[in-house]
Amino acid sequence: MNFASDNWAGATPEVMAALGRANDGFAPAYGNDALTQRVTARFAALFEREVEVWFTATGTASNSLGLAALSRPGGLVLCSSEAHITTDEWGATEFQSGGMKLIALPQVAGKLQPQDVVDALGRYPAAGRFGTPVALSLTNATELGTVYRPADIAALTAPARAAGLAVHLDGARFGNAVVATGASPADLTWRSGVDLMSFGGTKNGCWAAEAIVVFAPDRMRDLAARRQRAGQTFSKARFVAAQFEAYLDDGNWLRWARHANAMAERLRAGLRASNRARLGWESEANEVFAVLPGTSVAAIRAAGGSLHEWPADSLPVGQRPEAGETLVRLVTSWASSADEVGRLLSML
Repeated sequence: MNFASDNWAGATPEVMAALGRANDGFAPAYGNDALTQRVTARFAALFEREVEVWFTATGTASNSLGLAALSRPGGLVLCSSEAHITTDEWGATEFQSGGMKLIALPQVAGKLQPQDVVDALGRYPAAGRFGTPVALSLTNATELGTVYRPADIAALTAPARAAGLAVHLDGARFGNAVVATGASPADLTWRSGVDLMSFGGTKNGCWAAEAIVVFAPDRMRDLAARRQRAGQTFSKARFVAAQFEAYLDDGNWLRWARHANAMAERLRAGLRASNRARLGWESEANEVFAVLPGTSVAAIRAAGGSLHEWPADSLPVGQRPEAGETLVRLVTSWASSADEVGRLLSML
C-alpha cells in the first residue's frame, strides 16, 4: 500500500526500454543528437506551436531556472502559499535568481483566486520600494490535488499580464491536470496566458525527465547560461530525450496519468462512503487528502502502508482534525493497483 508519493513509483517498462535503445552506439552530445531534435519537434506538436525545450534533471531545477531567467533586481514572484517553489525547494528560486522574493498568496484547496492576484499587485506597485512583481507562478495540477481549467488560468493571468508580469506554470503533474480537465495542453498553457512551464515526467512514469518549455522566448534572459552554471546541461541529452519519446508515444503519458487519477477516485469514493474517515476537500487529480483516525493511520503503517501526514492549516478552522484525528495525503501513481486501494479502504 504505497501512497506516500508518486515519486516512490519506478519508471514504466516503456521508459526503461527506451533508455536501453538510446544506449546503443554513439550520438552527438549536448542536445545535438537526432533523438533530442525529434523530441523537441514532438513538444511543438503537443503544444500546437513552436517552443523552446530545455532539459533538466529535476522539477526544482526547472522551476528555479525558469523563474530566474525572468529575474530583475528586487523582483517579486507571486505564488500560492502551498506552491512547491515556496514550501519544498529550499529557496532554489531565490538562490538561482540572485535574490528575488516569493510572495505567497492565499489559496483555496491549493488554487489561487483572481481577486487575490489583483490585491497583491495593488500592494506591490511597480514603483514601490519593496520590489517589483515580475512573475506569477501557478501549479497544475495543484499541490493539493485540485486542477485549474483554461478559464481559471485565463482569469488569473489576465491581471498579471496587464501589469507586465510573465506567467510560469509548474507542471510536475501536468499529465494528471490534462486528463482531469479534458483540455488540451495548449489550452492549459499559452492559450490561457502562460509564458513558460516546467513540464514534468518523473512523477508520471519517467526515470528523470523534466524540461523547461518556453512559449515566449523574448521574455527569457540567459536561460542557456543559467542552466549551464547550475550544472543542468546534460552532455548525454539523448537519455532524457529517450524518456520523453517513450512518455509521449501513443499517448502513454495520458494513459498513465488517467490510471493514477482513476485510482485516486477509487480512494475518494471509498473515503466518502466510510464512517471512519472524511475527505479534507474534493480533489480531481492523483492526490487525495483525508482526515483519518490516528488509530487507522497507525494500523495502515503497521501493515506496511505508506502515507504522509499533512499540515492541518491547509483546512479551514472549522474543518480541521479533532482530537485523535490526522490529516493525511494519499498519492496514487501509474503503478498503483486497485488491490492496494481496496486493502487501504478495508482498514477503515
